[in-house]
Amino acid sequence: MKSLPTVDRFSFKGKRALIRVDFNVPQDKSTGAVKDDTRIRAALPTIQKVLNDGGSVIVMSHLGRPKGRREEKYSLAPVRQRLSDLLGREVLLAPDCVGPEVETLAAGLQPGQVLLLENLRFHPEEENGDRHFASQLADLGDVYVNDAFGAAHRAHASTAVVAGFFPSDRKCFGYLMATELANANRVLHQFTRPFTAIIGGAKVSDKILILERLLERADHILIGGGMAYTFFKSLDGNIGKSLCEDDRLEVARQLLESARARGVNVVLPADSITAVEPSNEAQTGICPSHQISDGYMGLDIGPQAIKEFRDVIVQSQTLLWNGPMGVFEFEPFQAGTRAVAEAVAEATDRGAFSLIGGGDSVAAINRFGLADRVSFVSTGGGALLEYFEGKSLPGVEAILGS
Repeated sequence: MKSLPTVDRFSFKGKRALIRVDFNVPQDKSTGAVKDDTRIRAALPTIQKVLNDGGSVIVMSHLGRPKGRREEKYSLAPVRQRLSDLLGREVLLAPDCVGPEVETLAAGLQPGQVLLLENLRFHPEEENGDRHFASQLADLGDVYVNDAFGAAHRAHASTAVVAGFFPSDRKCFGYLMATELANANRVLHQFTRPFTAIIGGAKVSDKILILERLLERADHILIGGGMAYTFFKSLDGNIGKSLCEDDRLEVARQLLESARARGVNVVLPADSITAVEPSNEAQTGICPSHQISDGYMGLDIGPQAIKEFRDVIVQSQTLLWNGPMGVFEFEPFQAGTRAVAEAVAEATDRGAFSLIGGGDSVAAINRFGLADRVSFVSTGGGALLEYFEGKSLPGVEAILGS
């Protein structure tokens, strides 16, 4: 990859920086207040760089899925309040993200001022990648900065198309985007062996491409979560009513065969925590993962699997974790995910490089209070996954491609 042009290449003195961020944050359902400000905090260094230079900032983001029309529950007003608190200065909220009133507000910004545009997805043109809409956004700023890694895989107006309206010397990445890419590239291209990938989640179909890519690099691939039972069924195991994609059984078999041919150690969970259904009151049992009784489902990895996974993880030098080991939202089924999180933290303490990516993995590492004991926690689930799959990210290519 080319060296990344970042905000460090610019002095923003007297300039208006149009910064695309990812402020799609969790909110309290009753009050709308921001529940987790991780993504807002992640954008602060880029915003602060512009302000310290003597520039002004125009921040734009989406929030939720308003489906191209204005819905007040998706207003960025609560985000404006949290951003104001974190920056220690008043942040203005525009009534929209385009239009004469917004243009007037942007044109009148003084150095040190911050303007937050209203939700981009109030307009269908955003997700449609509309050029006219993108040009209206571009007219608001002097320099375009993309710091929204979590939306970099979307070819939307504000993430990709808008960059085409700025010359190469007036568009760049923010610190978060550059850090995300650098850490992803470290795992993909500069890893130290043994390299272990821990892949979980519900569906094999969601992870086929990343598994194929990892077979070219990893020494060990540990597979947990609901997707593991598709592999067990492909090996003629009995999985009860566990999650299974019957149309992916052949793919699962081929992945295992490819791993054997390449000498990659794929570890499936030897045993599972089972129940009739997931709930906090569930009556649980333990059994071999390929011998689950009819009417029961595997909902977490069992104690033997935990031991085998841990033994591999703590001896690794590079770790990628994407996806939980079970339905950890329910207390009876969180031991596997917690144990993996603790093992990754222990390996990191010993000097391994660990990258946590994917919304549920990030939620887990935060829930168990271990985020400060891993090397990097990515803010971009879908974007990180597509990057590891070898796909180009439109939000990245829009800046690097010119």
